[in-house]
Amino acid sequence: ALCHQRKPEFCLGENKGIIRIFYTMLKILDIRNFTLIGHLTMQFYPGFSVITGETGAGKSIIIGAIGLLLGNRADVRQVKRGCDKCVIEATFDLSVYHSDVLKDFFMDNDLDYDPQECLLRREINASGKSRAFVNDTPVTLATMRELGEQLIDVHSQHQNLLLSKEDFQLNVVDIMARDKAQVADYKASYDEYRAAIRQLDELREQISRNRDNEDFLRFQQKELSEAQLLPDEQEELEQKAETMSHAEDIKRVLHETDACLSGDEGGVVSQTRQIASQLHGIEDVFPEARSLAERLDNCFIEMKDISQDVAARMDDVEFDPALMDEVTSRLDTIYSLQQKYHVSNNSQLLEKLADIDALLSNIDNGDEELHALEGRVEALREVCHKKADVLTSLRRKAAALVEDDISKLLVPLGIPKVRFKVDISAGELSATGVDKVVFLFSANSSTEMSPVSQVASGGEIARVMLSLKAMISKAIGLPTIIFDEIDTGVSGRVAEQMAHIMRDMGDAHRQVICITHLPQIAAAGTNHYKVAKAETAEGTVSTMTHLTHEQRVAEIAQMLSGSDVSQAAIDNARSLLEA
Repeated sequence: ALCHQRKPEFCLGENKGIIRIFYTMLKILDIRNFTLIGHLTMQFYPGFSVITGETGAGKSIIIGAIGLLLGNRADVRQVKRGCDKCVIEATFDLSVYHSDVLKDFFMDNDLDYDPQECLLRREINASGKSRAFVNDTPVTLATMRELGEQLIDVHSQHQNLLLSKEDFQLNVVDIMARDKAQVADYKASYDEYRAAIRQLDELREQISRNRDNEDFLRFQQKELSEAQLLPDEQEELEQKAETMSHAEDIKRVLHETDACLSGDEGGVVSQTRQIASQLHGIEDVFPEARSLAERLDNCFIEMKDISQDVAARMDDVEFDPALMDEVTSRLDTIYSLQQKYHVSNNSQLLEKLADIDALLSNIDNGDEELHALEGRVEALREVCHKKADVLTSLRRKAAALVEDDISKLLVPLGIPKVRFKVDISAGELSATGVDKVVFLFSANSSTEMSPVSQVASGGEIARVMLSLKAMISKAIGLPTIIFDEIDTGVSGRVAEQMAHIMRDMGDAHRQVICITHLPQIAAAGTNHYKVAKAETAEGTVSTMTHLTHEQRVAEIAQMLSGSDVSQAAIDNARSLLEA
């Protein structure tokens, strides 16, 4: 089935004659002008690879460069002295993923998707400006970080501190429980529950606030209700007041208009009728007169109608002092209310009244609404608890698997009397359920188990974290894992067992890269890189070399015996490689 994804790469196991199929993730890392590196291009291979080098040679520089591709903060001091900018570029093979998760990510972010080749690039200018690119498309640092976290898991010594954090330990259990769907379902219900609680708190606060203002609200309601406001009343009253204020002028104009239209001595209306009659009289001998006469007939009808309206309006226009007082008083009331409530028209006053009615209704019916919302909160809480119980059940089953797997991994890592327990206790509802998860640990049978972060030594914590990574990598299939000196505090037989674990992880269709200072681990790699520092005319520079078999012998021999490499160290190195 894997072969349908892409053409596989084949690796012949040393001295075993076994063909293994691997799928690489990180293919090429290209670094330019980064701290002590002028230009470095390295090709990475499938399986388990190791990186060695003396202290201070620049191994951490490689991790720092990869960290920039994972969205870490840039520092202008990372630009090589005398250069305008540094560029970190990595090519990945995405075909190792057997789902559409990454493809959906690229589509959602409007990025070109090529499963055979994905290019991440980070540029830092000497001025301090940083830019990020995915397949030559500019992206935000958050986007690069989100993608990078899905491509590479870098485990450095500071990650051991995660063992003291409950959310990390819970996440480990969830990964092994394969409860992603159930966690998402619970989280949706929990978010709804929290939203209902916020709504309930807001309602309680609103009801309390409204009750404090109830007397004032009822006074405002009474005042606005008794005003009996109408939406268009103000405009009508203002027009009526304006008309009465100019009654004499209006009446004079209307009288003159009436006299002109229908006066006894040659009014326009009678003259129009007379002319139209004369034109009708000649229409037999002058046919064109008919249309002119008909047009005048229409004018006569319209002007007669206007004359009647003018006469009627003359009777309507009168200055009534009592009515004027009434209109003025009503307008004063309206203007006073508008000023008091900081609005400009009656419609807004009516909206204000509606708001007050709603607030008082909230007071009058608040207990009922409050009771209903409290019932909803309780119902949602019960739903959350039921779904949390499902998570707890899955987690407890997974916890037993974690305990068994981690114990089996830790025994050959030099802790034969190890006791490891995943303690799951009940707590309050939270975004992750009700479970509190703590990893309990004891390195011997006579000591009480306690939280691993409190009782385990640095070397023991490193071995616990390696075991957890090995277990998790099987569950989630992370293609590329980088261990940065995870072997701190161990040596000898334990180192060999750590090497076996990482090599097994690399053999299981994963790419595992380990920065190490132990020859036992270096010898277990299927590929070996050496980081070295040298003095040149341009200053101190770091280089990285992919070692041949004989170069590996020399490097491991040096790791065994120091600068004076003996024949015994060389023989020992060959034995380690053959083993």
